[in-house]
Amino acid sequence: MLDAISAPTRSTAIGSAPDIGLAGRASPAASAETPVDFGSFLAQMAADTANTLKVGEATAIAGVNGQVSTQKVVEAVMATEQTLQSAIAIRDKVVSAFLEISRMSI
Repeated sequence: MLDAISAPTRSTAIGSAPDIGLAGRASPAASAETPVDFGSFLAQMAADTANTLKVGEATAIAGVNGQVSTQKVVEAVMATEQTLQSAIAIRDKVVSAFLEISRMSI
């Protein structure tokens, strides 16, 4: 059965996951953090997205220069692509919600 969704406590970067115990649920240490407001959560997600894009770009440039293996370049580019697709999907949902609110009669 699914657990209730709680307020976001922190953002999770691509490639990392919350601290999951043996029962498949977040450990008390991971859920003991204080919740943040939605605006701060979105700001942190935007900063994480920008950082992921910068890392992907730097890794691709290092790969072209022969400093990084092809596997690392592919992993970085795939993580960057996934992050960018997520950011675009969130942006589309926010714009859609704004348009829906603007159509409401007051």
